[in-house]
Amino acid sequence: MRVVRALTQSHRSLLWLAAVYLAVGLLSRLVLWLCFGREAGVTAAQLPTILAAGAVNDAVQALYLLAPFALLALLFGYLARDSRAYRALKAAGAYLFLFAILYVAAAEYFFFEEFSSRFNLVAVDYLVHPKEVIGNIEASYPVGAASLGVAVVAALALALLWRVLGRTEGRARRARLPGLAVHALLLGLAAGFYQSPALTGADNRVAGELAANGISRFIEAARTRHIDYHAFYRTGDPERMLGLLAAHLSQRHGRFTHLPQGRITRRYAARRNGLGALNVVVVVEESFGAEYIGAYGDRRGLTPEFDALARDGVLFANAYATGTRTVRGLEAISASLPPIPSESILKREGNADITTWGEVMQKQGYHTSFLYGGYGYFDNMNAYFSGNGFAISDRADIATPKFANIWGVSDEDLFTHALAYFDRRTAEGRPFFSIVMTTSNHPPFTFPADAPVLSEGGGRQAGIRYADYALGKFMRMARTRPWFPQTLFVIVGDHGARVYGAAQIPLYSYEIPILLYAPAHLRPRRIETLTSQIDIAPTVLGLLGFAYEAPFFGEDVLNWTGGARILPFNHNYKIALYRSGELAILGLQGEAQSVRHHQDMTRPKKERDIYTPIPPDLPLIELATAYYQTAYDLFQSRRYQ
Repeated sequence: MRVVRALTQSHRSLLWLAAVYLAVGLLSRLVLWLCFGREAGVTAAQLPTILAAGAVNDAVQALYLLAPFALLALLFGYLARDSRAYRALKAAGAYLFLFAILYVAAAEYFFFEEFSSRFNLVAVDYLVHPKEVIGNIEASYPVGAASLGVAVVAALALALLWRVLGRTEGRARRARLPGLAVHALLLGLAAGFYQSPALTGADNRVAGELAANGISRFIEAARTRHIDYHAFYRTGDPERMLGLLAAHLSQRHGRFTHLPQGRITRRYAARRNGLGALNVVVVVEESFGAEYIGAYGDRRGLTPEFDALARDGVLFANAYATGTRTVRGLEAISASLPPIPSESILKREGNADITTWGEVMQKQGYHTSFLYGGYGYFDNMNAYFSGNGFAISDRADIATPKFANIWGVSDEDLFTHALAYFDRRTAEGRPFFSIVMTTSNHPPFTFPADAPVLSEGGGRQAGIRYADYALGKFMRMARTRPWFPQTLFVIVGDHGARVYGAAQIPLYSYEIPILLYAPAHLRPRRIETLTSQIDIAPTVLGLLGFAYEAPFFGEDVLNWTGGARILPFNHNYKIALYRSGELAILGLQGEAQSVRHHQDMTRPKKERDIYTPIPPDLPLIELATAYYQTAYDLFQSRRYQ
């Protein structure tokens, strides 16, 4: 008992700091549940399990966070004993610890509000670009007030705790070395045997996020940004997986040309009824979720310009993004590739000289370009597109914009720049293919003062309104250009506004608009066939009628001959394949599960999706494995050509 008492006294300060860390974690989980968990279906009955699992997760993380303090306590305890210098160092260290954990808790609240998640790959990616992210955070959130509040609360907490933290430890110094040894032993056991997700195990995704520890999730995300698919995900024999994928794709259009060499390249014959070499402009709208668009059932009148275009174009009524990030949308649209985990190919090494939609168009004699309202070093966009033959024109080429924020110029400025760019391409006498990526519909949602929307503080609805207004203005100006009658416009969202719901893959969050607009060539109609972003390139190429070869995973939806459609999805570390109302979901540690999806039309639209776990559907799980494993292998081995 005396030994235990001595150990406790020697680590008194650390135990108190650990207790505060656990208390902050408990309070944070309760706040997150009250504000976000209940609307995601996390019940009060689940709270005890969530809080208990969270406490264990936090206790393990406290071992890591307090290890440096334990080592310093040992060293300074022997060297400086209970001197003023040692007490001042202890006070400074305790204050920094308290400030840090409170600041992280506040940051997690705002992150959860936006992404319904603890810190994940998004947080890691954002820290790679501190200029844009810090500017965005400062413009979107009350950083100064929050920091001041955290500083004051941390000071008050230290004042209350100093009665125990500041006590002399006397003879307990002798137990510091054994105490450090116990700490090291527990830390080693945690590092070797503990995995925090094992405690959550929740069918409700948000419940699992509530139980998780944000700091450990962030570290895990940073460590596994470029993970080896074969080391973490369900796999099969590569030849068998390739054969399974080929058998599935062979039921559709195209003829395999290099299957014995392990490639899925298919040759597509020319179509006599094709539209021919029209210019193609792909407008990728930032965060343009279908939930806000009148043509997809919204009744708030936020998108009158898009709705008018939809009445005169080919609207894909059941269209889905592959992921929840811009890079996922650009990857799917440009390369027709499923979203391999955990990082988009835009940000992976070896992404140059692959087969893209741009390469196919170049072989047809097109000038290809990528136009972006921000600086294209963000998310490695310029490197990816230039490495695949696209001409690049970004924020650096827009000298005098009427408005710009941390993400780039306004959509109006970008579209004005694009019009002049297309005028020059027309003067050169070549058809042009361009992907135009907007930025305005993004926090902090600020716009030119003369725009007919709230220019500051209007939030996401103002962002949608402005994006729609700028799109309509662009199309009206385009109609005055001589190249307009010979141009096909593709308008598509890069992803939905945010991730909603408790499901691992909440399909409602992935619904986006896809619209083909060429009034001189296409009769207005509504396509009900399920469509993914990876289908856009094959569909447009089929519409133009070109003969070409490509290893695309997507299909020509306008010439779909029937049968079940396949849609790929990604969310953080989860990847999935949808077919006939079922999702096969693959996760880390070889996890595979099946979920039945249906809609309850009596509920509000956001709540209609119902997900029911079902016994593993092995054929669909095998097909999902074939899709993602083969896509990963083709990219890594540079056979996506």
